[in-house]
Amino acid sequence: MKKQPAQWLLSVASVGIAGLILTQSYGTAVANTETEGFVQTPEQKITTRQVAALLDRSHYLNQPLDSAMGSEILSMYIDSLDPNHTLFLQSDVDEFKKKYASDFGNRLKRGDLSAGIEVFERYRKRSNEYFELSTKMLKTDLDLTSSDTIVFDREKLNHFKTKKAQRDYWTRQLKFQLISITLGKESETAKEKVFLANPDITRGQDLVRDDDRTPSEILLNRLSRQQEQFTRLKDDEVMETLLNTAMLTYDPHSNYYAPVQANELQIQSSLQLEGIGVSIRPDRKNPDYTRIVTLVDGGPAAKSGQIKPNDLIIGIAKDGKNMTDVVGWSTREIVSLIRGKRGTSVTIKLRQPNMPDASARTVTVVRDIIAQEESGVTHRVVEVQRPNIDASPKRIGVLEIPSFYLNYRARRNGEDYRSVSIDTENAIKALNKENIDGLVIDLRNNPGGSLDEVAKMLGLFIKSGPLVQIRDNRGNIQVYRDDDGGEQLYDGKMVVITNLASASASEIFAAAIQDYGRGLVVGSTTTGKGSAQIQLDNLALGSATLTQRKFYRITGGSTQNKGVVPDVELVNIYDDATFGERAQKKALPWDTIKTAAYKPEAKFSDSILATLNQQSKIRQQQNPQFSYLTALNNIRDMDDEKKPINININSRRAKMKLIEKSSLEAENRRLIATGERPYANWNIYQAAMDAKFEERSRMKVNERPQLLEDEAFINEAAYLMLSADPKVSLSPEQKL
Repeated sequence: MKKQPAQWLLSVASVGIAGLILTQSYGTAVANTETEGFVQTPEQKITTRQVAALLDRSHYLNQPLDSAMGSEILSMYIDSLDPNHTLFLQSDVDEFKKKYASDFGNRLKRGDLSAGIEVFERYRKRSNEYFELSTKMLKTDLDLTSSDTIVFDREKLNHFKTKKAQRDYWTRQLKFQLISITLGKESETAKEKVFLANPDITRGQDLVRDDDRTPSEILLNRLSRQQEQFTRLKDDEVMETLLNTAMLTYDPHSNYYAPVQANELQIQSSLQLEGIGVSIRPDRKNPDYTRIVTLVDGGPAAKSGQIKPNDLIIGIAKDGKNMTDVVGWSTREIVSLIRGKRGTSVTIKLRQPNMPDASARTVTVVRDIIAQEESGVTHRVVEVQRPNIDASPKRIGVLEIPSFYLNYRARRNGEDYRSVSIDTENAIKALNKENIDGLVIDLRNNPGGSLDEVAKMLGLFIKSGPLVQIRDNRGNIQVYRDDDGGEQLYDGKMVVITNLASASASEIFAAAIQDYGRGLVVGSTTTGKGSAQIQLDNLALGSATLTQRKFYRITGGSTQNKGVVPDVELVNIYDDATFGERAQKKALPWDTIKTAAYKPEAKFSDSILATLNQQSKIRQQQNPQFSYLTALNNIRDMDDEKKPINININSRRAKMKLIEKSSLEAENRRLIATGERPYANWNIYQAAMDAKFEERSRMKVNERPQLLEDEAFINEAAYLMLSADPKVSLSPEQKL
């Protein structure tokens, strides 16, 4: 395969654009606005002009930063500060739009942040009003048995017109928070009683206890901490909020990072860092919560097997100390708690979105130096036998690919280096010696990585031809090709598994395998992140990423937004409404370009795929693991934050008990179906899960047994692969 120069080209583009921007000048800021001590430095003004110039001239959309775009940035900025429309009054919004909407873009071009600072100071003022009201009310006895309701997802609702309506909402919000904390503490107390009464259930582990504060004290601490964050905010961080919003108004993957955050970004993307290996961000719908976005390949979090993308962090116990409630903490403060010396431990309390605090789990991980080399492609062989079809079990190779990693630094320095294509090549050679009957490539939760690497990977499975098309912001199209004369390291049957957390390079790989008819793609529709960014590290302050290219399949359709739709759908464990590109604001649209000239190796007909889907659906309904995951999806949807929710502790307790009952029933059905003993009640179940998770997290990765629900996907994918023959039409009645 030809060596691709894309990485070099990206570096040249980054330096060239940044150098150009540093010479731009839009004049001097001229506005006077109400601020509280924020005086822009010359570096901040230069940085603002640089970011504005990037957006105005160099973004993929080629959308000038004109008056209309400036107005849109202002609206997005207001929404980013107050996503649920509960802090700003409608009069605040109207005032700012009247004063600044038409000129907001030009202000940024001049390096003038004063309008944005004024908006931020009003946000600070309204937040302090909320803190003051909350502090006063939490020192009184609040009635938690009222007949009131509350709608939490107010993103599409108007701001409150009056302070009376606003404060009424704040009061109801406080009551609901107290109810949630109270019920969560009840559950923790019940779980502790199980540990004390049944010490064997702890499996010899010293499990972390919850704190003994009252619900009001916990909530007061959260609010106090949030208020303290405002006093600790640096001017660069306020600037970051505004400039990052300006970039996000163009697309979700263009970002600005203040110097502190830019340094954090460099640590996260380096080959080594000390910590647990997660990337986090505030939850979009509820910024009080911190959401885990991705796991660093090779990090302690990924190794634990208990921490997942989309988990919400609600508590941290650092170095054996008491559990600290971190709802309301900033991501930087949470990072400071999680980080620590290599070899020390940290315990994190997590829960899934839209699940009650009572369902939270604790996971203890040991901090370590996280190295890409420590983890990567793994391979194994499983046996699958189809009833009434296979006389003996089929040997199926399984390749689990966590990311498309590449040690750029070592390669650049001419040192020995590790990459996903090298590791995959070695794994395939080993599997070929095992005389496998087919290959399952697992790309679930794979966030992507090196474009060069995905191209090399595809060359191992495809004879020759184009692999992916890339269009830049000037309309130029580059085609990555496999021109190795038709060599294939593996030419047997194969299937690719994807899910909603499969992104970027994963989508390029799955799309090419699907377009060439090289194998089936099964699972759920991928993220839809079909854009590429350049990294700009030479701004006056901080750094930025800017979207400049989009990926297209060889058939001409983009992977952006739409993602890769599987040939056969399996249970989707993620919430499409909150996760993935299609849930993001300002996501670039799906579009098409011309098809590249290519020759498919095979084609699965519509009738074959329809039959495979029909029969797989029946198997999934009969499989206890898929049934369990489907039940969890239904339980997750029991609370709809767009609809009114009762603010009555007895009603909420009953709802929580219903969720607990449904969750326990789902688990017990699975246990009974697989010949295991069911749990007697919810508290024993939760205590046992805490102990099992803790025990599992202490095992080495290669010693940890595969989770049955994960293996269900592997087995079903193998079943589909063995049953699918693009040269043979299957009738719906045929037994597979």
